[in-house]
Amino acid sequence: MTHPFLDLAPLTAARFAAIERRVAGLLSTEQDVVVMQGEALLPLEGCIRGGARPGSTALNIVTGPYGQTFGNWLRDCGAEVVDLAVPFHSAVTAEQVRQALTEHPEIDFVSLVHAEAATGNTNPVAEIGEAVRAHGALFMVDAVASVGAEPLLVDAWGVDLCVIGAQKAMGGPAGVSAVSVSARAWERMAANPRAPRQSYLSLLDWKARWIDGGRKALPHAPAQLEMLALDACLERIEADGLDTVMARHASAAAATRAGATALGGGLEPYVHDARDAAPVATTLRTPAGVDAAELVAHALAADPSLPLIAGGGALSKEMIRVNHYGMDATRDAVLSSLAALGAALADAGRDTDTEAARKAVVETWPIS
Repeated sequence: MTHPFLDLAPLTAARFAAIERRVAGLLSTEQDVVVMQGEALLPLEGCIRGGARPGSTALNIVTGPYGQTFGNWLRDCGAEVVDLAVPFHSAVTAEQVRQALTEHPEIDFVSLVHAEAATGNTNPVAEIGEAVRAHGALFMVDAVASVGAEPLLVDAWGVDLCVIGAQKAMGGPAGVSAVSVSARAWERMAANPRAPRQSYLSLLDWKARWIDGGRKALPHAPAQLEMLALDACLERIEADGLDTVMARHASAAAATRAGATALGGGLEPYVHDARDAAPVATTLRTPAGVDAAELVAHALAADPSLPLIAGGGALSKEMIRVNHYGMDATRDAVLSSLAALGAALADAGRDTDTEAARKAVVETWPIS
């Protein structure tokens, strides 16, 4: 008996390369793009281990938990690390980055998360990229959460290493990721004796065995289902139009913020300034005495499909995330999530106004 997901012809090198070209178009880049066969942590670690080494100094911008992870990897590579940490309820500024670069002229590598879905903030990559270019450092950006939700212009912004995943705003698979690599980044990795080689983490292996050979023969069997799913979600974005997809995420974020504020019950946006809030997810602070994880569990008991999750680690008691990305970037998902949170808060003895929240969402995100 044949099965549509199992009995597939092997993915050809030409099809793989065509998917990479589609990713390059999404990123507005002429750089080399490699689609890697694993979740985005694979190319993220590969970029850091390829670009950092003993004797190098890295500016690691920390606006959430992924920035903390990057710092750990950079130190493990032997690099000196300058952490630029800002409160998770805000975003870093280009001026803060310029000041750090001025105070540490030896910095030759900068790592940044564009949008931190875990904390709900987003950082001004364009302005930061300008500062990094002027300094001459290599610039790595984690755009896993931002791609498809907000503008991402790799070449115009001077990003040397840009990593994306398809599982958030793109509405695609989690088991495949991609990275764009500038000529400067290839040179840095090639000159680094500690850069991974003959390793699953190695970007240099992909260059030697795939790109330099004209993309004629794949270095190993690709994750076929994930690659086909990635191709399908890229096709869907192209059909909808990237601007339309980004506008949908921006509307979801604005409506969630407005609705949560109108809901009351002590719930308030975790990110203080709306301009610092990521369009991919809205984080909310629970009132004193209300455990966020318990509140989310109560809300999900009525509807487990809602895109709600408590914050991770120490944030689990005070933060709620409304993940309005991908297929959940809809007004119905926002309305249902806020209604469920309102009911859970009411059961916890808090005064809420679900009708005011509904009106705020509808007024913020009118749909004809």
